[in-house]
Amino acid sequence: MKCVSTLTRAAMMAAAVFVLAGTSFAQSMHTTGTFSGAKVNTGTVTHTLQAGKHVLTLSSDFQMPDTPDPHWQVVDAKGTVFLLQRLAIKGDRINMSITLPAYVRDVAKVQIYCAWAEAVLGEASFSNTLTLTH
Repeated sequence: MKCVSTLTRAAMMAAAVFVLAGTSFAQSMHTTGTFSGAKVNTGTVTHTLQAGKHVLTLSSDFQMPDTPDPHWQVVDAKGTVFLLQRLAIKGDRINMSITLPAYVRDVAKVQIYCAWAEAVLGEASFSNTLTLTH
């Protein structure tokens, strides 16, 4: 009888660990609404914490805008804009993910910005501003 209760307790503890791990993972993952703008109207951005670094990743349905110099750009809660990496890289490849630099303290929205035309092509907002700890 004691063996059964020990096994039951162990199984309950294992289930609790899985639930807590899943909750922790879900809390460190946030997704924006769909992009909206003049040239970018599909896809979302997901924020994850990977090895202590904050990473933004475009969804698979994101479509690269047909513009000369698109970049990743983020806007914080105070409206400060941070122009980051180019979206397009050599060849026809796209920077689908970027690691946020330590000087970005929070993110309210993500924009695709054309540096050549100096115009926002589309933006996607998080439902709540992400406060980042580096």
